[in-house]
Parts: sequence; structure tokens; C-alpha cells
Amino acid sequence: MTLPPGPPVLPALPEQDAARRDGSAWQAIAREIEARIRSGALATGMLLPSAPELAAQYQVNRHTVRRAFQHLAEIGLVSVTRGRGTEVVAPRIPYRIGRRVSLRSNVGEAGLAVSVQLLDTEPGEARAAVREALGLRRGAPVWQLRTLSLANGVPFSYARHTVSRERFPDFPRALRDAGVSISGALTALGIVDYLRLSTRLSARGATPEEAERLALARGAAVMQSIGRDGLPDGTPIHLAETVFAGARMEMVVEAGPAD
Repeated sequence: MTLPPGPPVLPALPEQDAARRDGSAWQAIAREIEARIRSGALATGMLLPSAPELAAQYQVNRHTVRRAFQHLAEIGLVSVTRGRGTEVVAPRIPYRIGRRVSLRSNVGEAGLAVSVQLLDTEPGEARAAVREALGLRRGAPVWQLRTLSLANGVPFSYARHTVSRERFPDFPRALRDAGVSISGALTALGIVDYLRLSTRLSARGATPEEAERLALARGAAVMQSIGRDGLPDGTPIHLAETVFAGARMEMVVEAGPAD
């Protein structure tokens, strides 16, 4: 078992005796572990002591410790695997979805360093679903660009972006010049303001390619987002088909303005 140097792991809390009396010992244990994870004292990849070990340390029933582990797993701070134990995982990235969606802002506000890689750029014709989403005619030429986004060096999203080649003939160049920022590219091409028109979310298993790109196990859970961006008048200009690493993300759907 790998433990951080210094004081023994998970020292008793001052509130612990009171917590036992009111039946919330698992909450006190969970709060202590959460605080150490968020402070970095327990780093991603570390294994926590077993439930029996912590039960002896805290002088509680092992089921109390397991309840604390369950809560920490529910909020995305640990993973519990039979035969391996309870492992610290990276905290989930809160990703806000509303009328305006910004990948860099979402990740940056979580205190993480974000980087986006442009994997490839392909000219082509719009698929039927893309034509419908972007309001394009049959055979309309489009740019399709694939990107991989990372937070602190860990991949969290893999996306295919589609825009009209007739409307944005220089989009690949603008995207590269803007540091692989969709907002920056659109601004450089004269789009001073745009909004998220719609977002469709669904959960599924990762394809082999997605699992490889996102450093996931084959078939791991992913969240698929199909987002349409458009002008304030409702004209669609950009389609983002994005796959997020499910265990690394927390989708926050924000309410729009009241009618």
C-alpha cells in the first residue's frame, strides 16, 4: 500500500466522537478523506487503506467505512474495484452546458491546465444528420476537424467539429492560428457572437478508437454530446460531436432565460 509521507493517514477528527453519537461517523470519515484528496495529500492513483484497517483506526464498524467509500465513489473521488481496493481518482471536471459553452473556461475554472490538439482536418460532404443540424443542402461541402482535449495532461474529450466550407473556407487556418480555439477561430472569421442552440446528451460504451484516444478501458462509459452553435438569430454555424470520458466529467446543465 502506498501512503503519503508524514503523519499517519487519516488522523482522527475532533468531531469524530460526536459523529459517532449521532450516527454520522461515515460522513466524518468521508469528509476527512475528501479533504486530503483535494489538498493533494492523497494523490491520484494512491490506494486507500482497506475498510478493516480504517475501521480499526477509527474504532467503527467496517460497514461504516464502506459507506464512506461509497459516498466518495458517488462524488467521483475514488473508484472501488474488487480485488484491487479503493483508489484515488482525479476529481471530476464540472462542465457547464448552457446558452454559452466554452471548453477552456469550463476546465480552467476548475483550476486545471487545458490543452487542445488538432488531430486532423478533412474536406468532405455533409452527412444527412449534419445537413439537417446545420441547415445545409445535399452535397454541401464541409470541413470536418477532430480534436483531443486534455486537462493537466489527461485526455477528457474527443470531438469532431463540422462547419460549412462555403461559409468558412479558411476555417482550418483560423483554428490553428487561434490555438485550436473554436471561439477564437469564429471571432477571427467575423463571428462576433454565437450561442449554443441545442445540446443532446447520451451515455454509451466507448468504441475502440475512443477508448484509445481517451486512455480508457475498452467499452468504458462515455458521455456523448451533440452540440449545435449558431448566431443570435438562430442560424446554425457549427456542429460539435463530442465524446467525454464519463468518469472524469460532471455535466452541469444550466437553465436558460425564462420565457
